[in-house]
This record gives sequence, structure tokens and C-alpha cells, in this order.
Amino acid sequence: MKNFLIILLISLVCVSKTFSQDTDIEESSTNEYQVEGKVFAPELASDENYKNWVQNTDILLHTGNSGIFKGFLKSDGSFVINKVPSGSFILEVHNPDYVYEQVRVEINNKGKFRARKVSHIQPSQVIQLPYPLKLKAMTTFRYFQQREQWKITDFLFSPMVLMMILPLVLLVLLPKIMNDPEAKKELENMQLPGLGSEMPDMSEMLSKFLGGGTSAPKQQVQQSERSKNKKRSNNN
Repeated sequence: MKNFLIILLISLVCVSKTFSQDTDIEESSTNEYQVEGKVFAPELASDENYKNWVQNTDILLHTGNSGIFKGFLKSDGSFVINKVPSGSFILEVHNPDYVYEQVRVEINNKGKFRARKVSHIQPSQVIQLPYPLKLKAMTTFRYFQQREQWKITDFLFSPMVLMMILPLVLLVLLPKIMNDPEAKKELENMQLPGLGSEMPDMSEMLSKFLGGGTSAPKQQVQQSERSKNKKRSNNN
């Protein structure tokens, strides 16, 4: 009888311990925490703009299971999101006019917080941030692309304009260069093959090239004169 009572007491103690452990696990798994921080407003012109900024700004805490915890800003820019379980979350400040950096918030089972930047290029990179969070606006949203404005340089450096202007510049500058005695001496000293002592007239060459060969060259004129002289000598 005594042995039976001892065994019964031991079994009751074991059952009570296991029950207490199960209750501890349930309580630890159902622990809920608060995520808090402050969002700093950009430079706004008036108090009305600040009020509109506070009203239009939401705090979104994304979970891994496509769930969202939502929070709102107080008048001083601070926020508190209640009833958040332990885990890893991405906090996002949603505002239609300003861009804020995303932050990853991690809560362990003991209630310790760790905040770090979200890097989509290097996910393994860890850059810790102070907690409670302090978030500032990075830039403003650009919903529309700015239209390109017309510039005179675009017109001047276009290929068609360059093709029209460069020949005109050559026609104006080359005669002045050829009239320069120093430039003539340099060209004579070069002694280009096939030219001999006679130097070509650059302005005539350019005019013939641009005119499409409408003017007869000197050689054709000389040949026609020689043929006429031969005919006259034969007639005589």
C-alpha cells in the first residue's frame, strides 16, 4: 500500500511539471511586443503642410506570411505598433510624396530588438541601426519624367547642319590661306608629286566639286584650243 502511494505521488509530480512546462511554452509563444520609433518630417513650409504629412504617412510592418501590421504617426512624428510577435519584419514608411528607407526589425523570443538596413543587392550585409528607430526622408517621388527642352547646341551639332556649314567655312578660309605668302612657300617646298611647279587653285577645285562639275576644267579648254589651231594650220 505504501509503495502504491509513493508511485502515485511521483506520477502526480511528473504530471504537474510537464503541465507547467507546456504552459510556459504557450505563454512564451504568445508573447507580444511593441515596435516603436520616430519619423522626422522633411522641411515643410507651413503647419498645414506638416499636418497633411502626418495624416498621409502610414507605418507598415510586413511579415513573412504576407501579413501586415499597420501603425499611424502621432503629432510629434512618433509611432507604436502593438501586438507584434517575435520574428523578422520589414518596416516601411508609406508616404505619397517622400521616399523613406526600409528597415528590417528582428525580435527574438526573449524580447530583444535588432534593426538593420535592407539591402536588396547584398542581402547578407548587416548594417545595424539604433533602436527605437529614427527615420528620415531620402528623396521625393517623381511620378512624371521631365520633358527635354530644346537647345541651340542640339541644332548646331546636328549632322545635317555640320555638312552644310563646313564646306562654306572651307570656301571662305582657303582663299585667305592661299593668298598668304608664307603658306604658299610652305606648299611649294612640299613638292607634291604630279603637280610640278604649278600650284592648283583650291577655290576653283572646291567650286567644281560642290558645283557637280558644271564648269569645264583647264585641260579640256586647252585641248579644244589646240585642236582648233591644228585645223586652221591644215586648212592653210
